Amino acid sequence: MIAKIVCYTLNGLEGVPVEVETDVNKGIPGYEMVGLPDTAVKESKERVRSALKNSGLLFPMNKITVNFAPADIKKEGAVFDLAIAISLLKASEQLVGGEVKDIVFLGELALNGDVRPINGILPILISAKGHGFTRFVIPAGNASEARFLGGAEIYPARTLNEVVRHLLGVAPISPLETATFVPGTAASGSSDLKFIKGQPIARRALEIAVAGGHNMLMAGPPGTGKTMLARCLPTIMPDLTFEEALEITKIHSVAGVLGEEGIVSERPFRTPHHTATTVSMCGGGNRIVHPGEISLAHGGVLFLDELPEYKRSTLEALRQPLEDGKITVSRAGGTFTYPARFMLCASMNPCPCGNYGSADRTCTCTPAEIRRYRRKISGPLLDRIDLQVEVDNISYDDLTSPEEREDSATVKERVNAARHIQNVRFEGSGIHTNAEMGEREIAAYCTLTKEGDKILREAFERMKLSARARARIIKVARTIADLDGQENILPAHVLEAVSYRIYDKIG
Repeated sequence: MIAKIVCYTLNGLEGVPVEVETDVNKGIPGYEMVGLPDTAVKESKERVRSALKNSGLLFPMNKITVNFAPADIKKEGAVFDLAIAISLLKASEQLVGGEVKDIVFLGELALNGDVRPINGILPILISAKGHGFTRFVIPAGNASEARFLGGAEIYPARTLNEVVRHLLGVAPISPLETATFVPGTAASGSSDLKFIKGQPIARRALEIAVAGGHNMLMAGPPGTGKTMLARCLPTIMPDLTFEEALEITKIHSVAGVLGEEGIVSERPFRTPHHTATTVSMCGGGNRIVHPGEISLAHGGVLFLDELPEYKRSTLEALRQPLEDGKITVSRAGGTFTYPARFMLCASMNPCPCGNYGSADRTCTCTPAEIRRYRRKISGPLLDRIDLQVEVDNISYDDLTSPEEREDSATVKERVNAARHIQNVRFEGSGIHTNAEMGEREIAAYCTLTKEGDKILREAFERMKLSARARARIIKVARTIADLDGQENILPAHVLEAVSYRIYDKIG
């Protein structure tokens, strides 16, 4: 008898349907698998055999052939275990009357029959639902993640016996109740702008960067608060929408780094060490292509502390994702495209000793050492960073001043107001922030006055800016105008945007 069960596998962030066909015939006992299964899939023979026996079920001693269709797609992982077991039971007539049509079975089996959780359950469910499937049997360990998918019947199973009893109608499994998404609030702790002493320019740049989704670089001597400023970013980031949370959760689910909540409720803040490789930053792997740090930072912040300490090849790999908001990773295992729309925040010292350009410290570096240090960061990468600010030493009076600084909650209110303006402006276009604007949007929403255009022209010629830098200055000016609640970009907005290009100090 032949049985057909629907399962799914992952291709990047997209689920691909796979039909598990099992044929149980009389003949010399054997167990063959065809349809490009990898080692993990082939090893399911023993997992399924033991799971059936230890669950009190019969493993058919016949000639067994399991086919994974379509046969031209590589099948990887243990996600097919449950589907194989159910197809074996159906083909050997142990599930007579059990309804399996149009149900998607997902899960790994333990030797004792337990159903173990798998990575990437949410993108699989979303893809399967898009293909018309509305009933799923999944591991109970994935319930916290799957409960946010509405419009589907999702049955969480702990054991293979539970699945069999559910299909036979003996002990139906209660479907998951759809959960309501509540955006998380970043735990501020000591990372609140009210604890930042001095640095008014850096604080202002931080607000502009978050309001418009712009990339930012802070340069200054060590110990001036660059890292502390960066760690305040999560406290002023706008709350996640449910659609954004789902997209970010899909990436984290595939990477296997999803928390117990089952959904990402706060914007990511990724801080890879400067020893990170290009593969760990961009994504990849020998067998399974995993998302990299830039994809895990999608919708949030990628913070690179001490930027020149990273390998130049790793930094150069960021250039294309910074422009496109996605990255295509090609490996032997296939070609996968992952989202990578993140806000880059970086910090660096202006020279090896860290004191070049300081108002009260003497630099001990030679000109050659400074040039060598700066060359670790290429001009094309700097060109893609919208705001570049100096963070200088703080006076003792500023450090000990009892004056109350503006807290993160107050700044976040202004950021949310500016983001609301942008959401209304770009509604239906697929664009969410000013930083994502192309030339068409710049022409439509970023008209400069004659005086503003004159300021930009002088800066363009004097600072030898590129066409990309000019466009990014206009985008920053648009964000500053949004923060001021102005419909038009005023000359003061352009002037402030230009002031954040400090090529003479770090370029």
